[in-house]
Amino acid sequence: MKPADDIEAARRDLWSLLGGGPRANRPVLVAREMLASPFAGTTLERLVLDLNGTEPVPALFLRPENVARPPLVVYAHAHGNRYDLGKSELLAGRPALQPEPYGKALTDAGYAVLAIDSWLFEERQRPEGENAFTKARLLEGDTVWGMMLRDTHAALTLAIDTLDIDARRVAILGLSMGASMAWWSAALDPRTKVCVDLCCMTDFHTAIRSGGLDGHGLYYSVPGLLKRFSTSSINALTAPRPHLSLNGRRDPLTPEDGLATVDATMRALYGELGAASAWRMEIHDCGHEETPAMRQAALHFLRIWL
Repeated sequence: MKPADDIEAARRDLWSLLGGGPRANRPVLVAREMLASPFAGTTLERLVLDLNGTEPVPALFLRPENVARPPLVVYAHAHGNRYDLGKSELLAGRPALQPEPYGKALTDAGYAVLAIDSWLFEERQRPEGENAFTKARLLEGDTVWGMMLRDTHAALTLAIDTLDIDARRVAILGLSMGASMAWWSAALDPRTKVCVDLCCMTDFHTAIRSGGLDGHGLYYSVPGLLKRFSTSSINALTAPRPHLSLNGRRDPLTPEDGLATVDATMRALYGELGAASAWRMEIHDCGHEETPAMRQAALHFLRIWL
């Protein structure tokens, strides 16, 4: 077991590779507006946040009615080349997910949910497109992935400061790009107590060998990452907090031998830390999609640990 100072040093190192850590200024809630919720028994707000000092970040905040300080699930949306769809995935879903949107499933279970538009999506689309935007950031010494992670970190800070949630019970959940956001964010931010990722636990070394790396967008490239980290060593920063990873056996983004590598490493680490039941990886007979069994497993894991 590594001492806490070694873990914090690893987090600082990882942030450095991403182009820098969270900004020092506290995030600001610029505006909030009540909307008509599509789900009975819930309230829905559209928020505008200052998370990065560069551009406003639109968000949706959904919560069960008349519940004081509920647990919070940070919902990270997918990519899927749907730049028109960001935070609204929480309400509308997408074809790769089960028909019932996570906004309804999570609030029915008693959780408040916060979803932001990541850089390049929905209300934050860029006229130059993802690749040109990403190349410019790399030339400037930053990464789009780091920018996305910093916004997610700041959004959680704002939620804890402003949104009347239980800061002791915070989870993050997402599919595809949202899954990567979930496990990276949990590794970098110990305030996140539970992580559920669906369909994107990619072992980078295996993806390179298998030829599947090009399935990921350029935005996800972090220069020099593999000289200092692996997928397993990033996920190790979440231990011993509860972490469920759900993946498809036929998903080209998650080669099964890579999943086996991560699972073996995490099983050993969580066992060493006396938290064997807090790590779980499931591989389902599907592609890059959520199955009914995955949805059931995700909600069950949250019910146990959050």
